[in-house]
Amino acid sequence: MNLKDFKAGDYKQQYQYRSFTPSSVNHSWVWDDPKINTLLEQATQSLGELNAFSLIVPNVDLFIRMHIIKEANTSSRIEGTATGMDEAVLEQEDEIAPEKRDDWNEVQNYIRAMNMAIAELEKIPLSNRLMKKTHAILMEGVRGEHKTPGEWRVSQNWIGGTSLSDAVFIPPHHTDVPELMSDLEKFWHNEDIDVPHLIRIAISHYQFETIHPFLDGNGRIGRLLITLYLVSHRLLYKPSLYLSDYFDKNRGAYYDALTTVRASNDLAHWIKLFLVAVIETAKKGQRTFQEILQVRNDAETALLSLGRRAGNGRKLLELLYVRPYVSRKVVEKYLDISPRAADYLIADFVRSEILVETTGWKRNRMYLFKRYFDLFLE
Repeated sequence: MNLKDFKAGDYKQQYQYRSFTPSSVNHSWVWDDPKINTLLEQATQSLGELNAFSLIVPNVDLFIRMHIIKEANTSSRIEGTATGMDEAVLEQEDEIAPEKRDDWNEVQNYIRAMNMAIAELEKIPLSNRLMKKTHAILMEGVRGEHKTPGEWRVSQNWIGGTSLSDAVFIPPHHTDVPELMSDLEKFWHNEDIDVPHLIRIAISHYQFETIHPFLDGNGRIGRLLITLYLVSHRLLYKPSLYLSDYFDKNRGAYYDALTTVRASNDLAHWIKLFLVAVIETAKKGQRTFQEILQVRNDAETALLSLGRRAGNGRKLLELLYVRPYVSRKVVEKYLDISPRAADYLIADFVRSEILVETTGWKRNRMYLFKRYFDLFLE
């Protein structure tokens, strides 16, 4: 199908409202717009350059965890949570203020869901079964836990407004969801059509958001789908590209582009925005990895002055790459050392300007690997 001939779908009359049923996507796609070709080439190149860092950065998985935490936090923020990155990196609920724990738990669920899904891709292909399993973890024990986690919805949902009567958009009727999601899954793996993967996942993200197959959590799962698809099809060796930050900063353009497809059949506009998002995010990811390498080099140079404590210093540094915000108790437990030894080591790290004390308290102090942590802020 030529993109210019695309018809997004049809409205179907239900009881007292009309739902939108999207057209199937599992078929060939062609286009006449040369801008798509140019952006596709740039996006593919940028993605390849980002991918190279997965091969050249030593122990890259240490740093991937922070990418995942940032994505979980940003994607959840789009849906209304208010957890800061300094809170998202903490691992224990009792370290979080009681009034912030609900939001924090949603972010932690997203981290667990992502890690599980990425690990599962080593054993099984991207599938609706994996999407459901990921969704079940996402919704476990948080707001939305009673909205059939891990299952396609069996009732009507809507986007915007307070009810079906004033909704901004009403996705397809729940009886259409299984067939639409089956069509989408086939599209991910259809080897009989020659459609570049970045075009497939752009179309897939639009289609998933339009189907809205779950009662809750669709936005987060739909954005996670992008990274899972790229890893599944080996466009990424590691899950290092997440578009939520770009979509959050350009939220109006993001939602408008999705809406324009349904309203005006303009799928090409959405594809171009998606490719720009990949280009900008991949370039930003490259810069982050370059800065990580510089921070790592400077920190390891500083460790040379620690003498006998250098061994434990290297272990602490590895911890800080995955958990840049620590207390003395965390250092004691992780390194299996005495409180006094932990105090000495932390003092060395503060003196070397690797760690910064953030509370100003005399007890229960917290320390931040600030230069590294700042790489994952806005």
